[in-house]
Parts: sequence; C-alpha cells; structure tokens
Amino acid sequence: MVKGTSRRVIVVDSPDPKLFEQAIFIVKNDAFSQEGVTSQQVLGEACRIARSCAAPRPARPPLWRRIPGWCWVAGLAALAGGLMAWLL
Repeated sequence: MVKGTSRRVIVVDSPDPKLFEQAIFIVKNDAFSQEGVTSQQVLGEACRIARSCAAPRPARPPLWRRIPGWCWVAGLAALAGGLMAWLL
C-alpha cells in the first residue's frame, strides 16, 4: 500500500494470459539515480522477470526415479538377506 507518495510503476502484459493479465512492478526511487541505468534497461529487466515467472516449470520426476541406483541395490540386498535369514 502506498500512502501519500507518488511511485513509478511498470505494467507488463502477461506472456501467458491464462491466469494473469498483467504484472505490475514498483520501481525504487533511486533506480534511475545509479549511473548508467536507463529506463530501457529497467523495462527490459521487468519484461525478463515476467517471462521467467510465466515459463513452465519442468515436471519433477517420480520418487522412484529420484532414488540413486546404489540405494536400490542396497535395499534389495538387505531384503534378500532378511528373506534368506527367515527361510533358514
């Protein structure tokens, strides 16, 4: 919430309008006072951030694929050892 002050904002249309229409960035007061920072650079950064947030996230593989192979081997060996002990 902004009270009694004026702010500079950048409104970027969403690259994926399925869920969001726009992204609104509130620019810091001292953003342009830094040497070498132009309004085009600030706008480009806002667009880059909006695109990266709308980019699809890679699907996480199922749990059995995330377990390393040596864990499977150790688990199966322990299971086989326990089964052999039970049978004897």
